[in-house]
Amino acid sequence: MTTYYSFIIPITHTIPADRQGAKRYYGVHPYFTRRPYNVIKKYILHYSREGDCVLDPFGGSGVTAIEAFLENRTGIQNDINPLANFIANSTVDLVKGKISDLYEALSILEDRCKSRIAKVNSLSDKGLAKYKRSIKLPENVLLPKTSDVGNYHDLFSLKQMLSLAILKKEIDSLPNKHSRSGMLLAWSATLGKLNKTFLSAEGRAESRGGSSIFSIYRYKIAGNPVELPPWESFYERAINIINAKKEIDKEIEFKKRTNGWRGKYECYSKDVEDLTEELEGTIDYIFTDPPYGGNISYIDLSILWNSWLGFLPDARTREKELIVGGELKLSEKIYKTRLYDSIKACVRMLKTNRWFSIVFQHWNVSYFEAILNSAHDSGAELKAAISQVGDPIWSMHKKKMKESVLAC
Repeated sequence: MTTYYSFIIPITHTIPADRQGAKRYYGVHPYFTRRPYNVIKKYILHYSREGDCVLDPFGGSGVTAIEAFLENRTGIQNDINPLANFIANSTVDLVKGKISDLYEALSILEDRCKSRIAKVNSLSDKGLAKYKRSIKLPENVLLPKTSDVGNYHDLFSLKQMLSLAILKKEIDSLPNKHSRSGMLLAWSATLGKLNKTFLSAEGRAESRGGSSIFSIYRYKIAGNPVELPPWESFYERAINIINAKKEIDKEIEFKKRTNGWRGKYECYSKDVEDLTEELEGTIDYIFTDPPYGGNISYIDLSILWNSWLGFLPDARTREKELIVGGELKLSEKIYKTRLYDSIKACVRMLKTNRWFSIVFQHWNVSYFEAILNSAHDSGAELKAAISQVGDPIWSMHKKKMKESVLAC
Protein backbone atom coordinates (compact mmCIF):
# COMPACT_ATOMS: atom_id res chain seq x y z
CA MET A 1 0.00 0.00 0.00
CA THR A 2 1.33 3.41 -1.00
CA THR A 3 1.51 5.84 1.92
CA TYR A 4 3.17 9.09 2.95
CA TYR A 5 6.32 7.15 3.88
CA SER A 6 6.66 5.75 0.33
CA PHE A 7 7.28 9.23 -1.05
CA ILE A 8 10.01 10.25 1.41
CA ILE A 9 13.17 11.28 -0.43
CA PRO A 10 16.20 10.17 1.63
CA ILE A 11 18.52 12.74 3.16
CA THR A 12 21.59 13.04 0.92
CA HIS A 13 23.08 16.33 2.16
CA THR A 14 25.34 17.00 5.11
CA ILE A 15 23.96 18.69 8.21
CA PRO A 16 26.41 20.90 10.15
CA ALA A 17 26.74 19.84 13.78
CA ASP A 18 25.56 22.09 16.60
CA ARG A 19 27.67 20.47 19.32
CA GLN A 20 26.99 22.98 22.08
CA GLY A 21 23.49 24.14 21.21
CA ALA A 22 21.39 22.07 23.60
CA LYS A 23 21.84 22.48 27.34
CA ARG A 24 19.81 19.32 27.89
CA TYR A 25 22.85 17.34 26.74
CA TYR A 26 26.06 19.34 26.80
CA GLY A 27 27.50 19.80 30.25
CA VAL A 28 24.63 17.98 31.97
CA HIS A 29 26.20 14.51 32.10
CA PRO A 30 29.10 12.86 30.24
CA TYR A 31 28.56 9.78 28.11
CA PHE A 32 30.26 7.90 25.28
CA THR A 33 30.00 8.83 21.58
CA ARG A 34 27.04 11.21 21.87
CA ARG A 35 25.80 12.39 18.44
CA PRO A 36 24.92 16.04 17.70
CA TYR A 37 21.30 16.50 18.72
CA ASN A 38 20.42 18.71 15.74
CA VAL A 39 21.50 16.07 13.21
CA ILE A 40 19.37 13.43 14.92
CA LYS A 41 16.43 15.85 15.15
CA LYS A 42 16.60 16.56 11.39
CA TYR A 43 16.46 12.83 10.67
CA ILE A 44 13.52 12.33 13.03
CA LEU A 45 11.58 15.21 11.47
CA HIS A 46 12.34 13.98 7.96
CA TYR A 47 11.55 10.29 8.32
CA SER A 48 8.64 10.38 10.78
CA ARG A 49 5.51 12.37 11.58
CA GLU A 50 3.94 13.63 14.80
CA GLY A 51 2.42 10.80 16.80
CA ASP A 52 4.86 8.22 15.37
CA CYS A 53 6.86 5.82 17.52
CA VAL A 54 10.60 6.51 17.18
CA LEU A 55 13.03 3.96 18.62
CA ASP A 56 16.73 3.86 19.37
CA PRO A 57 17.53 0.24 20.34
CA PHE A 58 21.10 1.25 21.31
CA GLY A 59 19.91 4.41 22.99
CA GLY A 60 22.98 5.55 24.90
CA SER A 61 22.21 8.72 26.86
CA GLY A 62 18.89 9.09 25.05
CA VAL A 63 19.36 11.79 22.40
CA THR A 64 17.09 10.04 19.86
CA ALA A 65 14.28 9.29 22.31
CA ILE A 66 14.45 12.72 23.94
CA GLU A 67 14.36 14.61 20.62
CA ALA A 68 11.45 12.46 19.43
CA PHE A 69 9.65 13.11 22.73
CA LEU A 70 10.11 16.87 22.35
CA GLU A 71 8.92 16.73 18.73
CA ASN A 72 5.49 15.23 19.51
CA ARG A 73 6.50 11.63 18.86
CA THR A 74 6.70 8.70 21.23
CA GLY A 75 10.41 8.49 21.96
CA ILE A 76 11.47 4.96 22.88
CA GLN A 77 14.79 4.53 24.67
CA ASN A 78 16.47 1.16 25.04
CA ASP A 79 19.90 0.28 26.39
CA ILE A 80 21.26 -2.58 28.47
CA ASN A 81 23.61 -0.20 30.30
CA PRO A 82 21.77 1.13 33.38
CA LEU A 83 23.79 4.35 33.32
CA ALA A 84 22.50 5.17 29.82
CA ASN A 85 18.88 4.77 30.87
CA PHE A 86 19.48 6.69 34.09
CA ILE A 87 20.73 9.70 32.13
CA ALA A 88 17.92 9.50 29.57
CA ASN A 89 15.16 9.01 32.16
CA SER A 90 16.47 11.75 34.43
CA THR A 91 16.67 14.19 31.50
CA VAL A 92 13.10 13.45 30.46
CA ASP A 93 12.02 13.80 34.10
CA LEU A 94 13.11 17.45 33.97
CA VAL A 95 9.80 18.07 32.17
CA LYS A 96 8.06 17.51 35.50
CA GLY A 97 8.03 19.84 38.48
CA LYS A 98 8.98 23.52 38.57
CA ILE A 99 12.20 25.47 38.19
CA SER A 100 11.64 26.86 41.65
CA ASP A 101 11.64 23.31 43.06
CA LEU A 102 15.15 22.74 41.74
CA TYR A 103 16.40 26.04 43.12
CA GLU A 104 14.86 25.18 46.49
CA ALA A 105 16.46 21.74 46.47
CA LEU A 106 19.85 23.26 45.68
CA SER A 107 19.42 25.72 48.53
CA ILE A 108 18.55 22.89 50.93
CA LEU A 109 21.63 20.94 49.84
CA GLU A 110 23.82 24.01 50.29
CA ASP A 111 22.57 24.46 53.85
CA ARG A 112 23.07 20.79 54.70
CA CYS A 113 26.25 19.96 52.81
CA LYS A 114 28.50 22.91 51.99
CA SER A 115 29.96 23.48 55.45
CA ARG A 116 30.14 19.75 56.23
CA ILE A 117 32.06 19.08 53.03
CA ALA A 118 34.42 21.97 53.79
CA LYS A 119 35.01 20.53 57.25
CA VAL A 120 35.72 17.04 55.89
CA ASN A 121 38.22 18.47 53.41
CA SER A 122 40.10 20.14 56.28
CA LEU A 123 40.49 16.94 58.31
CA SER A 124 43.75 15.11 58.86
CA ASP A 125 44.19 11.54 57.61
CA LYS A 126 43.27 10.28 61.07
CA GLY A 127 40.16 12.47 61.13
CA LEU A 128 39.13 11.28 57.68
CA ALA A 129 39.49 7.63 58.71
CA LYS A 130 37.27 8.26 61.73
CA TYR A 131 34.63 10.09 59.68
CA LYS A 132 34.64 7.25 57.14
CA ARG A 133 33.23 4.90 59.77
CA SER A 134 30.16 7.13 60.25
CA ILE A 135 28.90 7.31 56.66
CA LYS A 136 27.66 4.75 54.14
CA LEU A 137 29.97 4.19 51.18
CA PRO A 138 29.43 2.17 47.98
CA GLU A 139 30.54 -1.45 47.78
CA ASN A 140 34.25 -1.78 47.02
CA VAL A 141 33.75 -3.89 43.88
CA LEU A 142 36.50 -5.20 41.62
CA LEU A 143 37.44 -3.14 38.56
CA PRO A 144 38.34 -4.52 35.10
CA LYS A 145 41.82 -6.03 34.84
CA THR A 146 42.94 -3.24 32.49
CA SER A 147 42.52 -0.67 35.29
CA ASP A 148 45.44 0.99 37.05
CA VAL A 149 43.90 0.03 40.39
CA GLY A 150 42.10 -3.05 41.61
CA ASN A 151 39.01 -1.89 43.49
CA TYR A 152 36.33 0.76 43.23
CA HIS A 153 37.37 2.78 46.29
CA ASP A 154 40.86 3.13 44.80
CA LEU A 155 39.37 5.45 42.15
CA PHE A 156 38.89 8.18 44.77
CA SER A 157 40.81 10.05 47.37
CA LEU A 158 39.16 9.69 50.77
CA LYS A 159 38.15 13.37 50.69
CA GLN A 160 36.45 12.92 47.32
CA MET A 161 34.60 9.80 48.40
CA LEU A 162 33.36 11.27 51.68
CA SER A 163 32.27 14.50 49.99
CA LEU A 164 30.30 12.56 47.40
CA ALA A 165 28.76 10.37 50.10
CA ILE A 166 27.57 13.42 52.07
CA LEU A 167 25.91 14.87 48.98
CA LYS A 168 24.34 11.57 47.92
CA LYS A 169 22.80 10.95 51.33
CA GLU A 170 21.18 14.39 51.45
CA ILE A 171 19.94 14.18 47.86
CA ASP A 172 18.28 10.85 48.62
CA SER A 173 16.40 12.53 51.49
CA LEU A 174 14.91 15.38 49.41
CA PRO A 175 11.09 15.24 49.69
CA ASN A 176 10.24 16.36 46.13
CA LYS A 177 10.85 13.38 43.80
CA HIS A 178 11.36 15.50 40.69
CA SER A 179 13.90 17.74 42.40
CA ARG A 180 15.54 14.65 43.83
CA SER A 181 15.85 13.21 40.32
CA GLY A 182 17.41 16.41 38.96
CA MET A 183 19.89 16.77 41.81
CA LEU A 184 20.86 13.10 41.55
CA LEU A 185 21.63 13.66 37.86
CA ALA A 186 23.83 16.60 38.88
CA TRP A 187 25.53 14.45 41.52
CA SER A 188 26.19 11.69 38.99
CA ALA A 189 27.75 14.22 36.61
CA THR A 190 29.92 15.47 39.48
CA LEU A 191 31.07 11.90 40.14
CA GLY A 192 32.80 12.01 36.75
CA LYS A 193 34.99 14.89 37.97
CA LEU A 194 35.64 13.95 41.59
CA ASN A 195 37.81 10.89 41.04
CA LYS A 196 41.44 10.10 40.32
CA THR A 197 40.88 9.42 36.59
CA PHE A 198 40.00 13.08 35.97
CA LEU A 199 42.49 14.90 33.74
CA SER A 200 42.56 18.69 33.45
CA ALA A 201 42.75 20.04 29.90
CA GLU A 202 46.18 21.56 29.29
CA GLY A 203 46.17 25.35 29.11
CA ARG A 204 42.63 25.71 30.48
CA ALA A 205 41.02 26.11 33.89
CA GLU A 206 41.76 23.24 36.25
CA SER A 207 38.10 22.15 36.26
CA ARG A 208 38.04 21.88 32.45
CA GLY A 209 38.77 18.36 31.35
CA GLY A 210 37.41 14.87 31.71
CA SER A 211 37.99 11.31 32.82
CA SER A 212 40.42 9.00 31.07
CA ILE A 213 37.40 6.70 30.76
CA PHE A 214 36.28 8.79 27.79
CA SER A 215 39.66 9.23 26.10
CA ILE A 216 41.59 5.96 26.42
CA TYR A 217 38.64 3.78 27.51
CA ARG A 218 40.06 2.37 30.71
CA TYR A 219 40.51 3.39 34.34
CA LYS A 220 43.85 5.20 34.15
CA ILE A 221 44.83 7.11 37.28
CA ALA A 222 46.19 10.60 36.57
CA GLY A 223 49.89 11.07 37.28
CA ASN A 224 49.04 14.13 39.37
CA PRO A 225 45.37 13.73 40.32
CA VAL A 226 43.41 16.97 40.50
CA GLU A 227 41.30 17.51 43.62
CA LEU A 228 38.54 19.84 42.46
CA PRO A 229 36.47 21.59 45.18
CA PRO A 230 33.56 19.19 45.78
CA TRP A 231 30.72 21.57 46.62
CA GLU A 232 31.60 24.04 43.86
CA SER A 233 31.87 21.21 41.33
CA PHE A 234 28.44 19.90 42.30
CA TYR A 235 26.91 23.40 42.32
CA GLU A 236 28.11 23.98 38.76
CA ARG A 237 26.55 20.70 37.61
CA ALA A 238 23.29 21.55 39.43
CA ILE A 239 23.07 24.90 37.63
CA ASN A 240 23.56 23.03 34.34
CA ILE A 241 20.57 20.86 35.25
CA ILE A 242 18.45 23.92 36.03
CA ASN A 243 19.42 25.52 32.70
CA ALA A 244 18.54 22.28 30.90
CA LYS A 245 15.08 22.33 32.49
CA LYS A 246 14.60 25.96 31.47
CA GLU A 247 15.43 25.02 27.89
CA ILE A 248 13.10 22.00 27.86
CA ASP A 249 10.25 23.97 29.45
CA LYS A 250 10.68 26.71 26.85
CA GLU A 251 10.49 24.25 23.96
CA ILE A 252 7.42 22.53 25.34
CA GLU A 253 5.68 25.83 26.10
CA PHE A 254 6.28 26.93 22.50
CA LYS A 255 4.75 23.69 21.22
CA LYS A 256 1.73 24.12 23.50
CA ARG A 257 1.11 27.65 22.19
CA THR A 258 1.39 26.63 18.53
CA ASN A 259 0.34 23.14 17.50
CA GLY A 260 0.06 21.62 20.98
CA TRP A 261 2.46 19.27 22.69
CA ARG A 262 1.73 15.53 22.87
CA GLY A 263 5.16 13.97 23.33
CA LYS A 264 5.44 10.58 25.02
CA TYR A 265 8.40 8.61 26.30
CA GLU A 266 9.09 4.94 27.01
CA CYS A 267 12.21 3.21 28.26
CA TYR A 268 13.35 -0.40 28.05
CA SER A 269 16.44 -2.22 29.29
CA LYS A 270 16.56 -5.22 27.00
CA ASP A 271 18.82 -6.94 24.55
CA VAL A 272 17.70 -5.83 21.08
CA GLU A 273 16.53 -9.31 20.11
CA ASP A 274 14.44 -9.58 23.29
CA LEU A 275 12.97 -6.13 22.63
CA THR A 276 11.48 -7.47 19.39
CA GLU A 277 9.10 -9.67 21.37
CA GLU A 278 7.36 -6.56 22.71
CA LEU A 279 7.71 -4.14 19.81
CA GLU A 280 7.52 -6.24 16.64
CA GLY A 281 5.76 -4.32 13.88
CA THR A 282 5.00 -1.27 16.04
CA ILE A 283 7.80 1.20 15.22
CA ASP A 284 7.56 4.00 12.65
CA TYR A 285 11.21 5.05 12.59
CA ILE A 286 14.52 3.86 14.01
CA PHE A 287 17.61 6.02 14.38
CA THR A 288 20.49 4.29 16.10
CA ASP A 289 24.24 4.31 16.61
CA PRO A 290 25.30 0.77 17.64
CA PRO A 291 28.68 -0.06 19.20
CA TYR A 292 31.35 -0.32 16.51
CA GLY A 293 33.07 -3.50 17.59
CA GLY A 294 36.02 -1.72 19.18
CA ASN A 295 37.45 -2.59 22.55
CA ILE A 296 35.15 -0.14 24.30
CA SER A 297 33.12 -1.89 26.97
CA TYR A 298 30.50 0.67 27.94
CA ILE A 299 29.30 -1.46 30.83
CA ASP A 300 32.81 -1.97 32.27
CA LEU A 301 33.53 1.75 31.93
CA SER A 302 30.23 2.66 33.57
CA ILE A 303 31.10 0.90 36.83
CA LEU A 304 32.17 4.32 38.14
CA TRP A 305 28.49 5.37 38.10
CA ASN A 306 26.53 2.10 38.15
CA SER A 307 28.22 0.89 41.32
CA TRP A 308 27.40 3.91 43.47
CA LEU A 309 23.95 4.41 41.94
CA GLY A 310 23.13 0.82 42.84
CA PHE A 311 22.44 -0.82 39.50
CA LEU A 312 25.38 -2.92 38.41
CA PRO A 313 24.30 -5.18 35.51
CA ASP A 314 24.08 -8.93 36.07
CA ALA A 315 26.22 -11.52 34.28
CA ARG A 316 23.64 -12.22 31.55
CA THR A 317 23.42 -8.53 30.65
CA ARG A 318 27.20 -8.24 30.43
CA GLU A 319 27.32 -11.25 28.10
CA LYS A 320 24.80 -9.56 25.79
CA GLU A 321 26.87 -6.40 25.29
CA LEU A 322 27.51 -5.82 21.58
CA ILE A 323 31.29 -5.35 21.61
CA VAL A 324 34.56 -7.08 20.79
CA GLY A 325 36.81 -7.78 23.77
CA GLY A 326 36.01 -6.26 27.13
CA GLU A 327 36.42 -8.05 30.43
CA LEU A 328 34.57 -11.08 28.99
CA LYS A 329 36.82 -11.13 25.89
CA LEU A 330 33.90 -11.38 23.47
CA SER A 331 35.06 -12.52 20.02
CA GLU A 332 34.76 -10.75 16.68
CA LYS A 333 32.79 -13.73 15.34
CA ILE A 334 30.21 -13.31 18.11
CA TYR A 335 30.07 -9.56 17.43
CA LYS A 336 29.33 -10.00 13.72
CA THR A 337 26.69 -12.65 14.40
CA ARG A 338 24.98 -10.50 17.00
CA LEU A 339 25.25 -7.39 14.81
CA TYR A 340 23.49 -9.30 12.02
CA ASP A 341 20.80 -10.51 14.42
CA SER A 342 20.34 -7.03 15.91
CA ILE A 343 19.75 -5.40 12.52
CA LYS A 344 17.30 -8.18 11.69
CA ALA A 345 15.48 -7.49 14.96
CA CYS A 346 15.35 -3.76 14.17
CA VAL A 347 13.71 -4.39 10.80
CA ARG A 348 11.19 -6.72 12.43
CA MET A 349 10.21 -3.98 14.88
CA LEU A 350 9.51 -1.56 12.02
CA LYS A 351 6.10 -1.30 10.43
CA THR A 352 6.06 -2.06 6.72
CA ASN A 353 6.92 0.94 4.53
CA ARG A 354 8.89 2.69 7.31
CA TRP A 355 12.48 3.90 7.57
CA PHE A 356 15.57 2.94 9.52
CA SER A 357 18.78 5.02 9.86
CA ILE A 358 21.99 3.63 11.33
CA VAL A 359 25.25 5.43 12.09
CA PHE A 360 28.17 3.13 11.42
CA GLN A 361 31.80 3.47 10.38
CA HIS A 362 34.60 0.93 10.76
CA TRP A 363 37.72 -0.19 8.89
CA ASN A 364 36.49 -3.80 8.94
CA VAL A 365 34.37 -4.26 5.81
CA SER A 366 32.85 -7.48 7.15
CA TYR A 367 30.94 -5.44 9.74
CA PHE A 368 29.23 -3.52 6.94
CA GLU A 369 28.48 -6.80 5.19
CA ALA A 370 26.77 -8.06 8.34
CA ILE A 371 24.58 -4.94 8.47
CA LEU A 372 23.69 -4.82 4.79
CA ASN A 373 23.14 -8.55 4.42
CA SER A 374 20.90 -8.59 7.49
CA ALA A 375 18.87 -5.62 6.22
CA HIS A 376 18.47 -7.23 2.80
CA ASP A 377 17.52 -10.63 4.22
CA SER A 378 14.94 -8.94 6.45
CA GLY A 379 13.21 -6.98 3.71
CA ALA A 380 14.90 -3.58 3.89
CA GLU A 381 16.34 -1.64 0.97
CA LEU A 382 19.35 0.66 1.34
CA LYS A 383 18.36 4.05 -0.08
CA ALA A 384 21.11 6.46 0.97
CA ALA A 385 24.45 6.76 2.76
CA ILE A 386 25.76 10.21 3.60
CA SER A 387 28.56 11.35 5.90
CA GLN A 388 27.30 13.37 8.86
CA VAL A 389 29.94 14.84 11.17
CA GLY A 390 32.52 12.38 9.89
CA ASP A 391 30.47 9.19 10.16
CA PRO A 392 28.11 7.83 7.49
CA ILE A 393 24.42 7.45 8.23
CA TRP A 394 22.82 4.63 6.27
CA SER A 395 19.08 5.08 5.65
CA MET A 396 16.98 2.07 4.69
CA HIS A 397 13.36 1.57 3.74
CA LYS A 398 11.42 -1.51 4.86
CA LYS A 399 9.36 -3.12 2.15
CA LYS A 400 7.60 -6.45 1.95
CA MET A 401 10.09 -9.31 1.85
CA LYS A 402 9.28 -10.43 -1.70
CA GLU A 403 9.75 -6.88 -3.02
CA SER A 404 13.10 -6.28 -1.33
CA VAL A 405 16.19 -5.72 -3.47
CA LEU A 406 19.38 -4.27 -2.05
CA ALA A 407 20.35 -1.11 -3.97
CA CYS A 408 23.66 0.50 -3.02
